[in-house]
Amino acid sequence: MPVEDTQSSDQPFSQDQLGAFQTLVDIVAQLRAPGGCPWDREQTHNSLKRNLLEESYEVMEAIDDGDSDVLSEELGDLLVQVAFHADIAREAGNFQVEDILRKINGKLVRRHPHVFADGQAADARQVEANWEQIKAEERKAKGETKSPVEGIPSDMPALAYAQLMQDRVGRAGFEWDDISGVLDKLVEEVAEFKAAATQEEKEHELGDLMFALVNLTRWAGAYAEDVLRQANQRFGDRYLKMESLAAEAGQDFNALPLAQKEELWQEAKRRLG
Repeated sequence: MPVEDTQSSDQPFSQDQLGAFQTLVDIVAQLRAPGGCPWDREQTHNSLKRNLLEESYEVMEAIDDGDSDVLSEELGDLLVQVAFHADIAREAGNFQVEDILRKINGKLVRRHPHVFADGQAADARQVEANWEQIKAEERKAKGETKSPVEGIPSDMPALAYAQLMQDRVGRAGFEWDDISGVLDKLVEEVAEFKAAATQEEKEHELGDLMFALVNLTRWAGAYAEDVLRQANQRFGDRYLKMESLAAEAGQDFNALPLAQKEELWQEAKRRLG
């Protein structure tokens, strides 16, 4: 169903907003045109991968910090990356920004039949199930027969990769009946790590243990990348507080015995949570 057939008379974007997006596209095109910016002109899809990743992480940091002003700015930086890749593709004759928008518009409408057609979805779980079914039908129509474990971007962080793969196979029916099976598997993996004799065996079992931990995170309704990132932040904040407490007491933190450092750690936890 075409997008325009589903819209009400109240358009979600004003002409000014659409014009602002076109201005961004035009600015990027000028930057990359002859006589434009030398750095921008030499960029390629591959050279910008690092920038795309960095901007994505900065968006996530702004979300974690709850700073709307910074989030607005970082989303703009991320949008610039989309505009750059679109312009590079336009120059190569591969596709244009209009093709990107047309494809995503069509995809969103197709995969939300409960909004744009006569589909039914009583809750978010049903929406997810419908989404996966429609994706499978689209792949079948294209002659694709991918397994749930195929087609996951290899450049994804390992935790995110593991969780996405677990989500996919879970939706395909390869799933524990309840969380007790997940916990039992975790205990099993700990035992296997303890029994590992060689470095190779230890690394193998550590991988299995981490994979099981990701699955536990998934069953807890959390996202492994977020959980570990938050733990990293807590540890860093507490460590800085330990150093600060030691300095306030006129102590050389690095020279303190472990027992005193543990006391400072507990105090830092008490103060920071």
